[in-house]
Amino acid sequence: MSGTATVQVRVNQQTKADARAVLTALDMSMSEAICLFLRQVVLQRGIPFDVKIPNELTAKTLAASEKGIDLHRASGVDDLFEELDS
Repeated sequence: MSGTATVQVRVNQQTKADARAVLTALDMSMSEAICLFLRQVVLQRGIPFDVKIPNELTAKTLAASEKGIDLHRASGVDDLFEELDS
């Protein structure tokens, strides 16, 4: 199977801008990211990640962390594991 096809997608402008910023940091185009996603859909024979509605606590925690609230900082992985073991 060869050749290419066009896929058109409508998405919220802010979501597109946020995604583009992340993809730019990864040196990946939007087209490459979408192709990667679609290849994974084929390989996994489904969505390649869990699609769930978070419970109330998880939703609040995610919203707070996105705003930088109550984040814990560690100087490195070893220190983080040491703290978790305490």
